[in-house]
Amino acid sequence: MAGWKSRGAALTIFAILFGLLAISNFLKPFSHDPGVGFVFMGVRLHGTGNAVMGPLFGLCLAIYAYGIWAMRRFALPVAYIYTAWVIVNMVLFSMKNHPEPPPSLIFTITATAIGIGVPLATAVILSRRQNDLT
Repeated sequence: MAGWKSRGAALTIFAILFGLLAISNFLKPFSHDPGVGFVFMGVRLHGTGNAVMGPLFGLCLAIYAYGIWAMRRFALPVAYIYTAWVIVNMVLFSMKNHPEPPPSLIFTITATAIGIGVPLATAVILSRRQNDLT
């Protein structure tokens, strides 16, 4: 339990969440649902693009999750880059895609708050704890 205390509950939870997200990205090429695919620069990928980018980003997220879990210094710049990536990707996706029927306002607000809030909170906590990173 010494690792948990040095990392804290929030970073432990975030590391687990990013690990689960990595698994999700690894599995995207195996989905037969046309609505499931890795979103890159606002575009939902299919076929070869999905088969390459999903696992590639899965690997990046797995490394990021490890960096948070092990309190490694490289996790901090990754946190900044990933947070910026999420914001850009969400904005581009909302500009390029207009689903019918449109999602409810509460769903949109919740998805945006979680989608941006978790990476941003991780970056903020890692920034505040940068002296603890090895």
